[in-house]
Amino acid sequence: MRLVSLAGARLRRAAAEEAEKREPAAPPPHHSNQQFSSLKSKFYSELTHLPMPMWAVGAIVVVVLALIFSMGFCIFKKCISKGKKPKKVRERKGGRGRRKKDKDGEEGGDKKDGEDGKDDEEREALGKLEYSLDYNFTDNTLIVGILQAQDLPAMDVGGSSDPYVKVYMLPDKKKKFETKVQRKNLCPVFNETFTFKIPYSDLGGQFLVLQVFDFDRFGKHDVIGEVKIAMNSIDLAQPIQEWKDLVGGEKEEIEKLGDICISLRYVPTAGKFTINIMEAKNLKKMDVGGLSDPFVKVVLQHNGKRLKKKKTSVKQNTLNPYFNESFSFEIPFSQIQKVQVLITVYDYDKLGSNDAIGKCWMGYGASGIGIKHWSEMLANPRRPVAQWHSLCTEEEVDAALKAPIR
Repeated sequence: MRLVSLAGARLRRAAAEEAEKREPAAPPPHHSNQQFSSLKSKFYSELTHLPMPMWAVGAIVVVVLALIFSMGFCIFKKCISKGKKPKKVRERKGGRGRRKKDKDGEEGGDKKDGEDGKDDEEREALGKLEYSLDYNFTDNTLIVGILQAQDLPAMDVGGSSDPYVKVYMLPDKKKKFETKVQRKNLCPVFNETFTFKIPYSDLGGQFLVLQVFDFDRFGKHDVIGEVKIAMNSIDLAQPIQEWKDLVGGEKEEIEKLGDICISLRYVPTAGKFTINIMEAKNLKKMDVGGLSDPFVKVVLQHNGKRLKKKKTSVKQNTLNPYFNESFSFEIPFSQIQKVQVLITVYDYDKLGSNDAIGKCWMGYGASGIGIKHWSEMLANPRRPVAQWHSLCTEEEVDAALKAPIR
C-alpha cells in the first residue's frame, strides 16, 4: 500500500510538471507598455531625421486627412442621393406619362397656355416703345416719329444699355433711318421724326419696322427688340400715337457690301496728307443686270466739320473696279490727330440719285481696322500704308460718328 501511494504521488508530480511546461509563462504586465513606448520613440526619431521641417509634415497630414474626409463625404452623398431623382426629371417623366395617358388634348392645352405665359413674360422683359404715325396725302409722305422707350433690358456689363432705333420699311429696305444713340439709358427719350415718300396706294403691302438696338463701339450691335406694323391694318386718316411692347426681333442678315483697298501717306514736315483709292472687290449688285457703276467719294472732317471732298471717276458695269486715283490735302501736324476720313462707294445712276453701296471711315474716334490703319500711317511718316477695309451701311457708320468718343 505504501508503495502504491508513493507511485501515485510521483505520477501526480510528473503530470503537474508536464502541465507547467505546456502553459507558457504569462508576460509581465508592463511588457506591452514598454513595446509601445519603444515604437513611439522610434517613430519620433525617424521624424526628426526627415529632410523637411515639422510644420510641413503637419501640413501634409492635414491635407491628406482633408482629402480622405472629402472623398468619404462624396461617397456618402452619392449613396444617399442615389435613389432620389431630380425634380425636373420627375416632372418631365410625369409629363410624358400624362401625355401618353391623356388622349383628349387637355395636357396640350395646358402646355400651350404655359408657353403663352412665358412669351408674355419675355415680351414684358424687353420693354416698350412709343411712336407716332401721320400720313400727308398732299405730299404722299409717311411721317414716323420715334418718341421714347421704357423699361429696356440692360445689355451691358454695367447694368445699362446704349439704345438707338432703326426705322425701315419691308419688303423694300432701300431707305433706312436711325435715331441718335442714347448713352446708358434704359428709358431713353428720342423725339425724332423720319419721312418716307411712298404713294398711299403702295402702303397696303408694306410693313413698318421699328428695331431697337444696343450700340457697341467695339463689336456688333445687339437687337433688343422690335415693333412690326402691317400698314394695311391701321387707319391713317388720323394721326396715330401709341405704345407697343417690344418683341424679340430676328437679327438682320449681315449683307456683304464689298471691300475697298486704300493707301494712306502723311508727311509731317510739309503737312501733306495723301490718300490713294486703289481698288474694290465683291461690291453689292445694284443694277438690274447684276452689276454696278461704282465711284468713290472721299470726305475729310476735322472735329465733325467737313473740310474737303473729292470723287473718283465712275467705273462702268463692274463689281471689282480698279481706280488707283490719289488725292492730296494740306493738313498741319497739329490737326492731323483730330482728322476723320470718310470713304463712301456709290453706284452711279444717270436718271436718279446715286445709291450708296457702302461706307467706311478711319481716323479720330474710329475702331478696329479704321484706327489701326490710321495709327500705322502716323507711325510711318512719308511712307504709304495700304489696307483693305470692309464696307458697312451708311446708317451704321453715321451712328458711330454721332456717338460720343470715349
